[in-house]
Amino acid sequence: MEHKIKSIIQKLDSDKIQFADARITITDEESFYFADGFLRGFSSDKESISVGIRVMIRGCWGFAGSDDLSDASIERMIKTAISNAESGSAFKTEAESFPALPATKAEYIFKPEIDPFEMDKEEKLDYLGKLATAIKPQGKIVFSMLVAVFQRQEKYYANSEGSYSHTVYYNTMPMMQVAASDGQQNQSRTWPGDMSGGRAGFEQFYLYDFEHNTERIIKEATDLLKAPVVSEKKADIIIGGGHLALQLHESVGHATEADRIFGMEISYAGKTFIKPEMLGKFQYGSPVVNIYSDSTDPRGMGFHPLDDEGVPGKKVNIISQGVLQDLQSSRYIAHKLGLEPSSNMKASFADDYPLVRMTNFCLAPGKGSLDELIASTERGYLVDFTKTWSIDDNRNNFQFTTEIGYQIKDGRIVGIVKEPTYYGITQPFWNACDAVCGEEEWMFHGTFSCGKGEPGQSMLLSHGVAPARFRNVDMIVKI
Repeated sequence: MEHKIKSIIQKLDSDKIQFADARITITDEESFYFADGFLRGFSSDKESISVGIRVMIRGCWGFAGSDDLSDASIERMIKTAISNAESGSAFKTEAESFPALPATKAEYIFKPEIDPFEMDKEEKLDYLGKLATAIKPQGKIVFSMLVAVFQRQEKYYANSEGSYSHTVYYNTMPMMQVAASDGQQNQSRTWPGDMSGGRAGFEQFYLYDFEHNTERIIKEATDLLKAPVVSEKKADIIIGGGHLALQLHESVGHATEADRIFGMEISYAGKTFIKPEMLGKFQYGSPVVNIYSDSTDPRGMGFHPLDDEGVPGKKVNIISQGVLQDLQSSRYIAHKLGLEPSSNMKASFADDYPLVRMTNFCLAPGKGSLDELIASTERGYLVDFTKTWSIDDNRNNFQFTTEIGYQIKDGRIVGIVKEPTYYGITQPFWNACDAVCGEEEWMFHGTFSCGKGEPGQSMLLSHGVAPARFRNVDMIVKI
């Protein structure tokens, strides 16, 4: 494949082509779905190959993608990409350009502790089946499910500046859920929540200690049926890591994707309230809020040595002591804004067009343990495990509901509440953050399903967070 992709770049050596790159991906995916203790779905797609070619001519991009790597297909794709760029340039109101980068060569092969594609199938099914059986309907539990998704992707990338990378990644997404009912209402509990994906193999199940959390979610789902609702209109809340990852994702991650500022992404997943003139001035959050994009940390699914337009992985401080300092960008947008490119251009598969995407988007840790944070909270709630959420297309006005809240009185957890719901505006909300737990509580949480673009792409990425406290947050009383 290395020879194949380098030969494509050689064929794109033309005076009229300002920049060119190509990528090839080979992807293995396997998924299991259990419902009520029984295997209801299984899919396996091995060695799914795709190739993408991108060229810039007269400041306009042209792209072509295919699952056919034959020489004839490559020739057609080159002609299509060039034709698309030439045709599009006639309608381009602003020619794109960006400074050249030094050639970078990199190779990274991730090796999981337990390769899910090499595991004995019976061993895998036996482990998953026992988990599914442990949470099957019993007592007040009326529904249960267990999901396991495994991905292995090998990628080759090369561009006309001489950069080349070869990478192999493994990613795993495990999740289980139970639903309880008393005939009047339903309550659910998931483990470990919606942000359970990670750069790992089958060991991701052991990282989250699935076997020892089956009884927990059964009990909590059942107890929620009789639990009270939040009665306060405002309250201090501590947001647990799994749910805080989604809050960070929606109200900061997407908001700081710079393509949204210029209308390059609007209709599918919204734009942003951020304007270029806010950089270096806008008080996005309180002084304890430090947020960064880091594609150099191999622990997260956003790690890469090169992004999909040849920018080496880097750590970029997006928000420092609460002030907006930088954005997630492409080479063109960064140049337009007078910034350095952030290494955030990614495509899900080679035949997808690269977009500005989150990689490892993180809230920096503060100090102290979760127990210490709870002890320093006189009244409030610890909320976690996302149930429902919504946010406007400016990434500004939001509402989140979690599955469970743990009521805090005089620094101690004294009981649970059902479906705690809070809402707010992005800037005041992040300015209400007065504490973030330390390194001992900080960890990566990841998603397999960050949607963006038309045609739509689903990206895998990670968020590093520790539980954090937000003061005097607006709560909705559930009747």
